[in-house]
Amino acid sequence: MTDSIPTGTALVVDDNETKRYIIGSWLRRAGHTVVEAATAAQCWERLAEHQVDLVVLDVRLPDANGMEVCEQIKAAPATASLPVIHISATAVDTTDRTHGLRRGADAYMTDPIDPGEFIATAEAVLRYYQARRRAERIAERLAAFTRTSLGINAAQTFDGLAAVAARGAFDIFAVPAAVFVHPPDGQVRRTVHLGNDPWNRPCAADVPARLAELAGLGDDTGTRIVSVPEARWREMLPDSASKGDVLLVTSRVKRDRPAIGVAIEARGASDEDSAHLLRQLGQSVALAMEALRSYTEEHLISLTLQRSLLPAVHPAMPGWAFSVRYEPASDQAEVGGDFYEVIHRDGEVLVAIGDVQGHSLHAATVMAELRHAMRAFAAEGHDIAGILRLLNTVMQRYHDDQTATVCLMSLDPRTGRLQVANAGHLPPLHIAGGRAEYGSRGGLLLGFPAERLGLEEATVPPGGTVVLITDGLIEDRAVPLAANLERLRTIATDVDDDLEVYSDRIIAEFGHREDDVALIVLRRDP
Repeated sequence: MTDSIPTGTALVVDDNETKRYIIGSWLRRAGHTVVEAATAAQCWERLAEHQVDLVVLDVRLPDANGMEVCEQIKAAPATASLPVIHISATAVDTTDRTHGLRRGADAYMTDPIDPGEFIATAEAVLRYYQARRRAERIAERLAAFTRTSLGINAAQTFDGLAAVAARGAFDIFAVPAAVFVHPPDGQVRRTVHLGNDPWNRPCAADVPARLAELAGLGDDTGTRIVSVPEARWREMLPDSASKGDVLLVTSRVKRDRPAIGVAIEARGASDEDSAHLLRQLGQSVALAMEALRSYTEEHLISLTLQRSLLPAVHPAMPGWAFSVRYEPASDQAEVGGDFYEVIHRDGEVLVAIGDVQGHSLHAATVMAELRHAMRAFAAEGHDIAGILRLLNTVMQRYHDDQTATVCLMSLDPRTGRLQVANAGHLPPLHIAGGRAEYGSRGGLLLGFPAERLGLEEATVPPGGTVVLITDGLIEDRAVPLAANLERLRTIATDVDDDLEVYSDRIIAEFGHREDDVALIVLRRDP
């Protein structure tokens, strides 16, 4: 099967009017559109005015050498891919033809020119350059698709995913695009990109389902692509900014999920390769949507579990004030195993803070087990060192692939006597008399065969304060841990009268955190 004969707009540049007419008539009969120029200056004017596909250029022009003009055409980014055919009635030697071809011409023909040979030559160079442009366009679109896929997979929110997909669709196909996603919160996102920045437009909740029906996807899984007439598209979305027919792809990974939709003006994907690329884009958005949805659901389950296991009320202790904080990391879809506990038993108060290794639903469930085990061991009357050793046994027996840090304190609220048992956790910060000092560090993490603990005793004087934190508050990739410990010590020295204000100030000092944060502050009345 032969390829179809390529046609396009040809620019004929020759100072001989008769010759321009003859060459132009040949091209017109072959189906080409023809524009003319008599000089090099007019040549550049026509190139600026028209979308030219082929230049037929006389070697000798009244204001320039045609070979130099060809070199300039090939050197300019806007015209570098234009094919140039030299024609000449005077520069007809072999050396002239060789020189012209070496300076960038794609063909060189001399008088007398045969009409059939000329048209065949024009079609040959057009065929080559059209194939080249098509290959370049495909390469550019594939590069844009790769960038978009990376952005889609890196998106951490549904709004971010929709914005990246809309921007990517515009970059790939160079036409206005719209992306439709339906996150678990029930609010449909219709994100449009018209060439500036993505922006959200109003969208009814039933639009994703209607798009799926329109594309023939219905309630099935998979991906469907369909061309939608402009009138029908505007029936569904009267405020659409698209012009002409729309090419729509819908995709769904699981049967019980809302379908996603990506729509572009159909002129942006006029061939099979472009339609296939749009199909791949829809599949990428659907897969990323499902992954983000699963992440969000696990995060919600974990966070609900974690918060349900944290103490809802704290024991009333005359002469003492308490403040606690739990701040989940705001930019991760999973939760960690941070926890705290305050238990009142037989005239003493047990205060615990800990962190289970990892960020996942599993980490949250291990935290729950440790917390319940700790309460059981406390109810049995074990001292704080015994409780930590028993917790270590639980970790080794049931979670030998996990570790945890725990700091457990026993406080006598009448005397201020404080006993501390530490298993690899950050030490408590003791504040009194305008000074702040960390307690002793030591002890192995829970989960190791050895049961070495860090033990110390102290007294909280009237007006004294003790601060306990998890490492999420002070860990920064670019800042040494010791530097942030000193920063905390400095800002925590001045204790506000209101411990809630004090706790908020400490949390705010370190700003956005990449990890969960737990904080306990207890103060003895002056």
